[in-house]
Amino acid sequence: MQSPKELTQSADKAAIGLSFICALHCLLLPAAIALLPSAAMFGFDDEWFHRLLLVVVLPISVFALVSGLKRHQNKSVLTIGITGLIILIVGAAFGHEMFGETGERLITLLGSVSVAISHLWNFHLCQLRTSKIC
Repeated sequence: MQSPKELTQSADKAAIGLSFICALHCLLLPAAIALLPSAAMFGFDDEWFHRLLLVVVLPISVFALVSGLKRHQNKSVLTIGITGLIILIVGAAFGHEMFGETGERLITLLGSVSVAISHLWNFHLCQLRTSKIC
């Protein structure tokens, strides 16, 4: 069984990885479809992919950021993370209709980067907090 610290670190790492996957999807998929038209048959460009990532990212991110806040008391980390999550939700729910395909990709990329930065900062602050206690 993982300790609360290890669980928070694992959640931060998972959220960073998922944010990276989301960013790669937004950046590389158009090139892959242009270069390999058969890639379009797999449907990775569908909205379900964004929604699936959100369903996974939201609880992991909220858990890690709130757990980290309890440890390091830095509300800026939580603010950046929640802002990134809101941007991702807006992008997935309304991005294509409101901003077009390019705008949706930019919004999703901005949200993903914000979430990743907040988790990297959260992880770092939790590590500093742990090393000061030991």
